[in-house]
Amino acid sequence: MTLENKLGITDSMELARTEERITKEKAIELFTSGYLNKLQPGTVESLQKIHAYIFGDVYNFAGKIRDVNISKGNFRFAPVMYLNVSLEHIEKMPQSNFNEIVEKYVEMNIAHPFREGNGRSTRIWLDIILKKELKVVIDWSLIDKDDYLLAMERSPIKDVEIKVLLQQALTIKIEDAQVYMKGIDYSYYYEGYSLYKTEDLRK
Repeated sequence: MTLENKLGITDSMELARTEERITKEKAIELFTSGYLNKLQPGTVESLQKIHAYIFGDVYNFAGKIRDVNISKGNFRFAPVMYLNVSLEHIEKMPQSNFNEIVEKYVEMNIAHPFREGNGRSTRIWLDIILKKELKVVIDWSLIDKDDYLLAMERSPIKDVEIKVLLQQALTIKIEDAQVYMKGIDYSYYYEGYSLYKTEDLRK
């Protein structure tokens, strides 16, 4: 089943390839344009703006809170009927230290507010919070894909693993383009997208 898209693509493999190229280019632009620095860290609106910026050329639902229930494997994300209340609660969660910020991130992952592209958008959202509050970001290239996915899968019940993984990958290079670009590549790799590299798309 191929997601309805603005490009009229009906083949799922073609859509995956095209989506990766277009949205990676937009993710690069997010950083180089300075747009990220204008966003309010930790708000639902800022996450919506990130999602709309990255996915707006591909999907009509970009930046819009989903109106369908979604799941991944055996895990069901926040039901639509409770989603807005859940997002209001998440927005009010404190973000003054590392543990609070990761707990907020975990809750946003459980909410999964968009039809597609949640992980890629929310990891950028997380880095904005860390940058503003703690003057650090995550070097995602230091985090193994399987370790990350397993830790995130367990995080709704126990968030110790994901906290340890993320803390070990913190860097003070908050304005470093290379850290950000590698992070985008790894973020996409976690989701199964690895056809294009940011360094090639920037040329």
